Amino acid sequence: MPQLEVDGAALTYDDEGPRDGGGAPLVFVHGWTANRHRWDHQTAHFSASRRVIRLDLRGHGDSTGAGVPTIRHLADDVLALLDHLEVERFVLIGHSMGGMIAQTIALAHPERVERMVLVNSIGRMAYNRGRGLLMAASTLVPYKLFVATNIQRAFAPGHPREEIRACVRSSADTPREVVMTLYGAMRAFDVLDRAGEIRTPTLMIHGYHDVQLPVRQMLRMAKAYPDATVRILDAGHELPVEKPAELTAAVDAFVTVPSAAGTAS
Repeated sequence: MPQLEVDGAALTYDDEGPRDGGGAPLVFVHGWTANRHRWDHQTAHFSASRRVIRLDLRGHGDSTGAGVPTIRHLADDVLALLDHLEVERFVLIGHSMGGMIAQTIALAHPERVERMVLVNSIGRMAYNRGRGLLMAASTLVPYKLFVATNIQRAFAPGHPREEIRACVRSSADTPREVVMTLYGAMRAFDVLDRAGEIRTPTLMIHGYHDVQLPVRQMLRMAKAYPDATVRILDAGHELPVEKPAELTAAVDAFVTVPSAAGTAS
């Protein structure tokens, strides 16, 4: 597993697929408490024909590093990796917190982002009462119980329990300090008022049953985007796990159709 040292962290990443042809590289960014293996289905599909890059964010998966106070710090990590790999222009696919990272990059460097896919993500954090109470109780309950409760809520009713338990185990391996620091970073994240500046062709794909980041919040963001396509699937917050084949098909259809607007500006 290759790693890159960036600002006190060792970022583990995968760089697969052909370097020539097939379009701009696809860059997959996972969400809070997850890791790069959330994208296993998509990586297996796309790496047969085009370059695919995915990483474990600092403090997650096989990467080291402490939590950081802003989403911008994580965006800088992703850009540092892409600069190291000499990737100038790319397609960004981000899930949840990864979508926040993607939007941050698209705003700062629109010339580098050819297309963007936001999976169960939003432009401004707004928690309902239940989520707020859960986060407030995070300091009062054992960490693994807090993680298990959070992850279980992320899935639509009826999802296989073994898959949920596997996600719980994976998320519980993320250090508490990283999880709680990045919770603060997500809570402070707000680019909704700048959404109109993101002219990158964007697919917003969301789970109808998402209670973590409700679909109505995504739709509010979508209205502000100049070039957005919206897809809603019968799933919860964990689309890469709940509906991997459908997610892959939606991304494939989006990234392989030439943009009517040409390149991002």
